[in-house]
Amino acid sequence: MRYEIRVDGHMSETLVRVFPELDHVMMAGQTVLYGPVIDMAHLYGLLTRLQSLGLRVVEMRQLPE
Repeated sequence: MRYEIRVDGHMSETLVRVFPELDHVMMAGQTVLYGPVIDMAHLYGLLTRLQSLGLRVVEMRQLPE
């Protein structure tokens, strides 16, 4: 599975490095993280990391293969 997670604001390079398994791009006041997600446990782990860093997820969606 591949996912796209949109986060409010521009994440610093330090914060982006917390997600080495994902690529990222900065767009119009958001950071878009995207890449492979192995399973639901991995997805929940990503969301937990985002929450623990105080980042607000504005959108999340599964990408077509």
